Amino acid sequence: MRVVLEPRLSVPRWLRLAAPALSIVLALLVGAVFLRVAGLDPLEVYAHILRAGFLGRHALSDTAVKATPILLCGLGVALAFRARLWNIGAEGQLLMGAWAATGVALYVLPATTPAPLMLLAIGVAGFAAGALWGGAAGALRARLGVSEIITTLMLNYVAALFISYFVFGPWSLGGFQLTAQLPQSAWLPRLADLAGRFSALAGLTVHLGLLFGLVAAVAVAVALGRLPFGLDLKVVGDNPRAARAAGVAVERTLTVAMLLSGGLCGLAGMSEIAGVVHRLQDRFSPGFGFTAIIVAWLARLDPWGVILVSFLFGGLLVGGKEIQPAGIPQLLQGIVLFVLVGTELLVHHRVRLERGPTPEAAHGE
Repeated sequence: MRVVLEPRLSVPRWLRLAAPALSIVLALLVGAVFLRVAGLDPLEVYAHILRAGFLGRHALSDTAVKATPILLCGLGVALAFRARLWNIGAEGQLLMGAWAATGVALYVLPATTPAPLMLLAIGVAGFAAGALWGGAAGALRARLGVSEIITTLMLNYVAALFISYFVFGPWSLGGFQLTAQLPQSAWLPRLADLAGRFSALAGLTVHLGLLFGLVAAVAVAVALGRLPFGLDLKVVGDNPRAARAAGVAVERTLTVAMLLSGGLCGLAGMSEIAGVVHRLQDRFSPGFGFTAIIVAWLARLDPWGVILVSFLFGGLLVGGKEIQPAGIPQLLQGIVLFVLVGTELLVHHRVRLERGPTPEAAHGE
């Protein structure tokens, strides 16, 4: 008796739709085991995450703040994944976007620059820096066939060291690992800023970056579903040879996809700096770019699904930050990724028990 995995000729629609939900449920069950081993009550932990991350307007506000960079990065990697470009470098692209936005706000434009012009400038700078960081990997893949998995992964470390050099060196504030605070014209407006007119908004930290993410989701959905570019991405991802035979500029499509992917991740870095931290500092991101990869897969690369899953993971980060020992949110994210890979395998393969000797026994080994 042996277990055989055979590819499914077709995957039922209900199974595709149920797989993400099943992944989350299984991840919670597996996570409960690890939490119990760590000496925690899983029900109490999950109840705390639910209360802190999702119940009440202040909880939802904090969750939306955490979800914003995940949403932008998730849309970026989903766009690349549609073309079978495995962009593992969202974190590095986010860091470079934050660096460029900080540089423009502190060292290019004067502090007296009107807020609309300042925000536009640092937004463009953040998008452009992320796009160049991602586009470099895309061009190497398109022109030379270099694996984008390796290049984007390695560029994460380069970006992290690049940030460290600046915040410990030429941009350091008094020798500390951070820069001076951005001028207020470079701060993204928050709902709390309107508390003078609407008292109910007091304490709500949601900032304009969330709107960037929602608008980006609409733009990505339109691009993938209604524009020729979206069809080109799908064809190139499914069969590059057929795409080239059909007249699609494969190299250009791959490069543009990585440019846009990196640009959205760079915009995430700008929104985090301008909306939350208000300065560049070492390790300001807890791994938003890596979380975005899990989010994109759970959402099945669907922009609307990315919005929902980003909020779920944002709530996980908010609700888990007070749980000891530290690292519970990262533990649960890792379990979700592990379970997601296993679920994906079962979605596309059928498990069959086969009687008879194993292949090794049949050959006398």
